[in-house]
Amino acid sequence: MELSGSPGTWSGLSLRLGQFLFAAASVCVMSSAIGFANYTAFCYLIASMGLQALWSLGLACLDGYALRMKKELNSAVLVSLFVVGDWVTSILSFAASCSAGGVVVLFDKDAFFCSRDPHLPCGTFELATAFAFLSWALSATSALVMFWLLASS
Repeated sequence: MELSGSPGTWSGLSLRLGQFLFAAASVCVMSSAIGFANYTAFCYLIASMGLQALWSLGLACLDGYALRMKKELNSAVLVSLFVVGDWVTSILSFAASCSAGGVVVLFDKDAFFCSRDPHLPCGTFELATAFAFLSWALSATSALVMFWLLASS
């Protein structure tokens, strides 16, 4: 039985491409926000999403290669590497998304910076954070699938 999201499958490739696209979108949107570099949480978000984008793109290329060449990517060594990489990037992505989300809520709902300072790009911060959470959700899904594959082998 093939698990949906396994490496070297179409579902695995689509999961990796989704992670990459949302992480890249988060980086692009956040870096377009004027003054994002003044806030550590937003810088951490860019660093974390950059790492997530690179990891996901690399594994998407590996999935594409495996599909094209009809290769199996279910060896214990490869799956172990995928488990560690997915869990590390997933935890970093979650931490970065939560910290950026906390700053966005602080700005908008608690300190009312967004309503007081019209030049602060709060909508851009919110959009980048939402993209980061979507990337994390797909990354966590991959991490769980990889862990399941490792445990069942």
